[in-house]
Amino acid sequence: GVIMYLSKFTDYSFRILIYLGNHPNEIFTVDELSSILGLSTNHKKKIIYKLAKNNYIYSSKGRNGGVKLIMNPKDINLEALLEIAKDNLNIVEYFSSDSISCNLNGKCKLKPVLNDSFNSFKLSEYTLDYVI
Repeated sequence: GVIMYLSKFTDYSFRILIYLGNHPNEIFTVDELSSILGLSTNHKKKIIYKLAKNNYIYSSKGRNGGVKLIMNPKDINLEALLEIAKDNLNIVEYFSSDSISCNLNGKCKLKPVLNDSFNSFKLSEYTLDYVI
C-alpha cells in the first residue's frame, strides 16, 4: 500500500480531536489529555493553540479551564485538518497497511480510514465522525 508520512503534530491533532469527539460534553485540562493520549510536552500547547485558533476546540485558561470540542465532528473534514497540521512537519512515523500505532482504545477506526484514503487519495470524503 501507499506509505504516508504523518508528523507528530498531525498525529497528536487527530488523537486529541478523536478523544474529544468521544467525550463531547466533557472538559479536559491539557495535562489530562497529555497523560491519557501520551503526548509529549513540547508539542501539546502549540497543537491546542492551533486547534483553538481554527475553531475546532474551545480552550480556556484558569482554575476551571480546559479544552473541549466545539465543532461538530461531521463538520471536521480530515483533509482540512491535515492541511492545518502539516505546516508543522516533524516526521516520526509512517502509516502503512501493516503498521500503525494507535493507543486510543485498541480498536482504532482511524487506521482503515487512513489506509483507504491514502490508497485512493480521497481523505476529503471523510469527516471526524467516521473515526470516533
